[in-house]
Amino acid sequence: MKYLHLIWRSLMRKKLRTTMTVLSIGVAFVLFALLAAIRLAFSMGVDIVGADRLIMIHKVSIIQLLPISYLEQLRRTDGVVDATHATWFGAIYQEPKNFFPQFPVEPEAYLRLYPEIVIPEEQKAAWFADRTGAMVGRKTAERFGWKIGDRIPLQAPVWRNKTSGSAWEFTIRAIYEGREKGFDETNMFFHYDYFDEARFFGEGLVGWYILRIDDPQRAAEIAERIDAQFANSRYETKTTTEKAFLQAFADQVGNIGAMLTAILTAVFFTILLVAGNTMAQSVRERISELAVLKTLGFSNRLVLALVLAESVVLAGVGGALGLAIGGLLVKALGSSGQIANLLSVFYLPPKDVLIGSALAVALGLVCGALPAFRAMRLRIADGLRRT
Repeated sequence: MKYLHLIWRSLMRKKLRTTMTVLSIGVAFVLFALLAAIRLAFSMGVDIVGADRLIMIHKVSIIQLLPISYLEQLRRTDGVVDATHATWFGAIYQEPKNFFPQFPVEPEAYLRLYPEIVIPEEQKAAWFADRTGAMVGRKTAERFGWKIGDRIPLQAPVWRNKTSGSAWEFTIRAIYEGREKGFDETNMFFHYDYFDEARFFGEGLVGWYILRIDDPQRAAEIAERIDAQFANSRYETKTTTEKAFLQAFADQVGNIGAMLTAILTAVFFTILLVAGNTMAQSVRERISELAVLKTLGFSNRLVLALVLAESVVLAGVGGALGLAIGGLLVKALGSSGQIANLLSVFYLPPKDVLIGSALAVALGLVCGALPAFRAMRLRIADGLRRT
């Protein structure tokens, strides 16, 4: 710490150059923060799903339905602790742009399978008791200004109602939140019994099954045994872990992780050249000063450490500034209606902040390595000759 003033004075030697370099590094880390939030959004909650849950769909495609009669057989399967089902509803609210996911489910069983869902007990009881009642996520409720007791009309282009055609109406009885940050709070859930009784076709069929198993280490074995039960039947199945199921959906838009890595690699390589050139130029301008420091008794290692520290401070300030601005932008965008309509989860994860901080330090070390070694190997006579 006693050399911090010396490091700071070296950085302030060329204020404009230092400022522009810091801003260049900051822009790179703003981009890093935004891309990290986008990666999280397109991962569809893969990182926080339960390790003990399996998803069973039709072997051909998820759009092919499965019979409700499979439920009890699944619950009796060795290794399966509990089971329930869900179905894609796909309705819209008022106009096509007002889309959000809806699912008919068994309320009690679904909440058992997803303890991440948090709702007040009185709302839970009200939802269980009302056949036309619905539970919606906090984000969707805030997006449309819904509150408990509101009647919500939806238009379902696929699942037509026997009596009202495409029109369906539900009463908001519960508003849920996620126990962990990043849990999807945009969904709507309602009673499968009401849906199955009122729909025009498809009675007795469901979209997919969710299973809780007793040992996540046996997931592959249990999944294979489940699929074997329904092999060669009219409704053959494919069972995978919930993480693999969600990852398959995320991969439909491409390998987001690989694309973001490629973008960030190009950006950071460019910033590496910019910051490296700044440090090299700074050391060249101070050759005689470094020689004086060595004359005064500064060791080669201390000179090396000072130049590296200067580079790390430069990259650290730029990185901190970029992450701070990026975090604020992500927060602002995440609360905007446009992003909420497109992405269910949009925030900067704390682990990515730590990764960004580590990248800033690494960037400083790499940029300063060559100039620092040059300063360390500088001979006093050669340095003083430039005075």
